[in-house]
This record gives sequence, structure tokens and C-alpha cells, in this order.
Amino acid sequence: MQMNWKNLLSTQRFRTKNGEIIPTVTPSTQEGADALRTDFHIDYDRVVFSGAFRRLGRKTQVHPLAEHDLTHNRLTHSVEVASVGRSIGNRVGVMLQAGGFLPENNTPSDIGAVVQVACLAHDLGNPPFGHTGEDALRDWFRNPKNQPFLQTLNDAERNDIQTYEGNAHSLRITASLEMYPDAGGMRLTSAAIGALLKYPWTTQHPNGRKKFNIYQTELPFIRRVADELGLIESGKDCWVRHPLSYLMEAADDICYALLDLEDAVELDLLSDAEIESVLSELTFEESTWHAQSSRQRCAMLRGIAIGKAIEDVAQTFMMHQSDLLNGNFKGKDLLALCSPQVQNTLEKAKELARTRIFRHRTKLMTEIATFPCLGSILDLLVPAAYAMIAQKQVDVRQSLALDLLKNHDPIQETDSLYRAYMKILDFVGGMTDNAAAKMAQDLSGVGILR
Repeated sequence: MQMNWKNLLSTQRFRTKNGEIIPTVTPSTQEGADALRTDFHIDYDRVVFSGAFRRLGRKTQVHPLAEHDLTHNRLTHSVEVASVGRSIGNRVGVMLQAGGFLPENNTPSDIGAVVQVACLAHDLGNPPFGHTGEDALRDWFRNPKNQPFLQTLNDAERNDIQTYEGNAHSLRITASLEMYPDAGGMRLTSAAIGALLKYPWTTQHPNGRKKFNIYQTELPFIRRVADELGLIESGKDCWVRHPLSYLMEAADDICYALLDLEDAVELDLLSDAEIESVLSELTFEESTWHAQSSRQRCAMLRGIAIGKAIEDVAQTFMMHQSDLLNGNFKGKDLLALCSPQVQNTLEKAKELARTRIFRHRTKLMTEIATFPCLGSILDLLVPAAYAMIAQKQVDVRQSLALDLLKNHDPIQETDSLYRAYMKILDFVGGMTDNAAAKMAQDLSGVGILR
């Protein structure tokens, strides 16, 4: 069996009605898609105008609660990844067309647009304080003292609740929470959803307790989308990745490896000379270039390095297109098969970040504080939900706690415990760094007299 580009670029959208996943009417007739605003442009607009996307402006990229104006947050990171992803996609699109692989009704820019949308949405589900926030949410639900709250859940539900995953929550936001809540979410095209699935399996997969993309809540939706795209099923509720997801992944890796180093320069954790040294293998031909300042020179060289990485990734994709389509791609990712110059540059950048940035004391202190910060919020909300659903009785404090969710997605007495806990994870995971820190402080009683 082999996947084909006609199906993989499907513009079909789906909605949920009475628990059933059904196709929407043809977007081109219902939503005004035309040559000037294609279905994939509609996808782009829906992500950009979502509340989840705006909140990324106050969520950690690398440095939690950074005060420097030029430091990346999740929003600026996502915009940059989308730009790189579009460039890679456009290059691939041109090569697919030149090789006769692109369907008649598609243009090279369609490939770029699909990758751009996936890149723009890939971090929507990141919780406050980034990956440390993920660890804090998992730690609370895996703590032995909190297991009584999970005892009536089945294995799949328990694994979901204990394994907050930003990738899975990004899918949940696009498919269930934003725009049309519980009715299809943003109703993005199947192609965009497919490209967003970096880990197209559930927590029941052998690697599911580490990385996954599909909660039980979105599983029926993904089954329908996977069928539409013709994704190859490699196991129960597990599929081969959409080929364009590899381009999204590469764009993300390039940006966090190279662009995040600039934040360290702004924060005086690294010098300009160190950045130039990291980029030298890709930019040696431009070593005689001059700029008004060392910062401008770094930015120029970084742009050159990214450009060469984009070209290399596109060429690597085309070399392995057949394996990607038939599900036999054996590489860890595309970058692992790129030229030694690209691989070495990105590895040197990541190593510099590991040794000089991620272990810096200021970052460590904030990350340590993430655990009691998010833990205090869960300490309040989870017992209250359990009291309402399992015990059918709440005290005054628990009632007040549940009222905190009333402007989001209120917990109802008719909800299952699993659904109630997912609503809590939606609420906490959707908070910005500032909102989570302030809520934890307010719950502690510190500063109650202001």
C-alpha cells in the first residue's frame, strides 16, 4: 500500500454532530475559498485568529517569564517556524511539480501553505512554562498520593490524564476546543490536521507514555481524518506519519536550534563570537561579510545558515519521497539524513544550549518553582471535580473552585471523571505563564491585602 498526494492534500473538513464525525459541505462552495483565498489560507486564518494562538505570546519558549523585549516566546517561535516551514514546503512543491508528482489541481504553494498551517499550530497545546509545565502536570497525576482520584478510570483514560502532552493538546485545541467547541473545533482541512500529527498514535502505543498526539477524546475524529488522507495504519489506532509532518518537524528543529541561541546572547548567557563559531560550517563562504554591529552580523549569518538548511531538507525529502509515501521511511527525522554540515551545525547549537542555557541558575529556579505553582492549582481543582462527579457532594471551597472554570468549560454533574479531568487540563494547560503564576500566588493567600 502506498499513500498518494491527491488524498494527502485533501481539503475535506469534518465536524462533530451528536457524537458522529461527518464531513462539512465542500469548503469552496460554503466558505468562499477561491484562487485568492484557498482552503489552506482559510486554515491559516483560523489558527491566527484563535485565542489559543494569541495566548502563546505569554508562554515560555526557552526562558520562563523573561523580561527582555527581544526574547522569544511561543508565539514568535511559532511564527518563525511557520515561515521556515512554508519555505521548505514551497521548495518541495516546486520539485514535486517538476517531477510530475503534484496533483493537477494543486500548486507548489499548496504544499508550503499546508506545512505553514501545521507549523503555526504545532505549539498551541504547550502549557505554561513549556516542557517543564508538561512535566509538572504529569508529575502531579502520577504522584502516588493522587492515585485515588484516578482509580475508576480505564487504562487508556488514566494514561491520557497522567501524560499531558503538548502535541496532543495542540490537536485537541484545533479539533475540539476552539471556534466550534465539541463540534469539530477549528474544522481545519484534513491535510493540515495530517501534517500536524508528529506522533499519530495514542497513549496505548509502546511510546505513548513519552510522546503521542491523540487523546481518547480526539480518537474518533482522527480515525475519520486518517481514512480521508489514506494514511497507512501500522497498528491499532496507530498510523504512519503524513509526509508533510516531517517538514513541520524539520522547521521546528531548525528554529529552536538556531534562533533560540539569539535569546541567550540578548540575556548575556552567550557571546556573539560563540554564535558565529556554531554557524561557521554553513557560513564560511560569507566570513568576509561586514555588518554595522556584531549582532547584525550574527543575524545575517543565521539567515544564511537557515537558508542552507531549508534547501538541504527539501532535497532530502525528495530523495526519500518514495519511502515516506509507502511507510518505509527508516530515518529518525529528515535532518538526521541531511548533509554533515547541516547536522553538525544543529548538533553544535543544541549542545551549546544544553550546557550553557538550559542549566543556567535563573532558568533552573523558575523551572523548579513550576511544580508547586501548577501543583497548587491541581490541588484545588481535581479534588473538587472528584467530589462533584464521584461523591455527588461538594463543600463550599470546592464549589468556589469549580466556579473558576465557569467562563471556560464548566464541569457538569453529568460529566465522566475523565471528561472532567480533561476540562481541568484544558484550563490549566491553556493558561499563560503570568496567569498561572498569579493564580498560584492568589491561592496561597500571599498578597491578599493589596
